[in-house]
Amino acid sequence: MTDDASPARPRGRSVGVRDVAAAAGVSTQTVSRVLNGHAYIRDETRQRVVAAMEALDYRVNNAARALGTQQSKTIGIIASDAALFGPSAGIAALEAASREAERWVVTAFADGDDEESVAEAVDHIQGQGVDGIILVAPHERTLAAVEGRLRGEPVAVLHGGFGSRAQREGAAAATEHLIELGHTRIARLGGPADWLEEVSRAEGFRDALGRHGLAPAREWAGDWSAASGFEVAEAIAGTIRDGRVTAVVVANDQMALGLVAGLRGAALDVPVEVSVVGFDDNPDAGYYRPALTTVRLDIRGEARRCVAEVLATGPDSAQVATPRLVVRASTGPPATR
Repeated sequence: MTDDASPARPRGRSVGVRDVAAAAGVSTQTVSRVLNGHAYIRDETRQRVVAAMEALDYRVNNAARALGTQQSKTIGIIASDAALFGPSAGIAALEAASREAERWVVTAFADGDDEESVAEAVDHIQGQGVDGIILVAPHERTLAAVEGRLRGEPVAVLHGGFGSRAQREGAAAATEHLIELGHTRIARLGGPADWLEEVSRAEGFRDALGRHGLAPAREWAGDWSAASGFEVAEAIAGTIRDGRVTAVVVANDQMALGLVAGLRGAALDVPVEVSVVGFDDNPDAGYYRPALTTVRLDIRGEARRCVAEVLATGPDSAQVATPRLVVRASTGPPATR
């Protein structure tokens, strides 16, 4: 390639390694070595190859590169229910953690209720030649469907594995906070029973009560939405009025928001007549009325753990994410009756 002539981009097809090699006057093997960062390439040769790629507007084909290096420098993410705060925050954190590890991400969204949708998502991700797969907020059935289609790819689960410990510890911390305030009649509003996060958070709640010789006052289930928290508020209000419940641990902030709104509509004061604790510390939690006491997970730490796990640089090298209880205005001592 001369200084005064730019190589012509081939018409009717995408630019390939052979085109770059021809334009730079090198072998396809040399182009491959430049793409994959081999150290033993002369600077002048590297510069010619890079200039040819820029002139031809060459785009790296990760799947093709994986054939030669066994690494595509790409991590696959399979996500369901990504409209919810937890999954959406997890996806953003995984992308940031992947960039820190000098990896790109490719994401496929699946309907967790549809096994065929999950299968299609797995097939799409595998077709990209990814170095590993991370599952975001899966249901038990989603995890089972994915595991049945793996071809040996390393897999990590956001909020699974080490992360399930953080979920349990966070729920336990929320429950302990209420016990320290003097509550003994503590109920729980959980999420869908087949979600991995729900399983861990329920375990943490019950474990904390058990350490103090207590049992759950009542338990209800929602679907993670504010609407489901609002809908169950009437039933919960009845247990508050007759003294069976003085505090509620809620499995996420959105349901807690709906529950507080429903209790206010039932003329019950939070936290004077009942304390409410959420989970996730979503960006709006401090602006609820009252501001919500909740649990903040180290989502970025969780994401780094997952990336380290699928790249075989962990989990030993990745620290367990530590939850933090954020105390605000929605909790207080039980009312004197």
